[in-house]
Amino acid sequence: MGKQFDTLIIGQPSLDINTDHEGHTIHEIGGAVVYSGFAAAALGHSVCVLPKANKDTVDTVSLFAKSKNIEVAVVGSANSTSIENIYHTADKERRTCRAVSRIDGYRPADVPPVDAKIYHLAGLMRGDIGNDMIDFAYKKALVAVDVQGFLRCGDEKTGEMSFHDWPEKHELLPKIRFLKTDAAEAEILTGLKDRTEAAKVLFGWGAQEIMITHNTEVLIYDGKTIYTEPIKARNLSGRSGRGDTTFSSYITERLGVGIPEALLTATALVSLKMEHPGPFNGTRADVEAYIREFYKK
Repeated sequence: MGKQFDTLIIGQPSLDINTDHEGHTIHEIGGAVVYSGFAAAALGHSVCVLPKANKDTVDTVSLFAKSKNIEVAVVGSANSTSIENIYHTADKERRTCRAVSRIDGYRPADVPPVDAKIYHLAGLMRGDIGNDMIDFAYKKALVAVDVQGFLRCGDEKTGEMSFHDWPEKHELLPKIRFLKTDAAEAEILTGLKDRTEAAKVLFGWGAQEIMITHNTEVLIYDGKTIYTEPIKARNLSGRSGRGDTTFSSYITERLGVGIPEALLTATALVSLKMEHPGPFNGTRADVEAYIREFYKK
């Protein structure tokens, strides 16, 4: 891979079994790598993805074929990840998750020699991406981490997933350029419900630019200023992948613009994406039109 990419996204697709609060079940392929890859590519960024799966259950090349800006590096696994999500409320903010199956964890040897400005680590559960991968990525590029993959743990017997603090956070946060959490994850890490205060603590522990997502807004803190933009989705039919879409859009935009511009673009894009199921398949022009209609009054 001789070209330089804006971002290399390391993470597995997931064979999701999603049941809504009314008991309706659908099967779809999700995972942070899918939502993140399509979002960054839709904005025109060059994207390389490293999706790990069993080739007999997931065709990772075909999965990204609809995007012109995504190149796929294939890495195999004995099993693919499959997650059962049961949503308990209409807004999909409360859910129960169970790991039906999971990949072999990523190791540095899985990563081909990709020249990328950002290494985006987008695992789904603890063990998908080991702490050694942060050290590896830190030597290669700017490191972006979705902390879900280090907090969410699957019970070895039942598969039931729960969130627990990250024991190595103080050691590894200083190596992270972009850190993404949601409000609940920020509280687990810091013990603080206040998102602004949690972001300040995470910065104090070493992460350089913190994103905290919430169902009402997206917050960024860079050690100097708190920035926020409201989510303005008109419906929640595409709620799945909200955080992944926002984070990937934001970090790739930050390669060329300042925080306020990147945050506005990412928040508008995810608001538009949330109105339609699946990954974002629009264009930058669609996002700019959405900004003009809903954000610049």
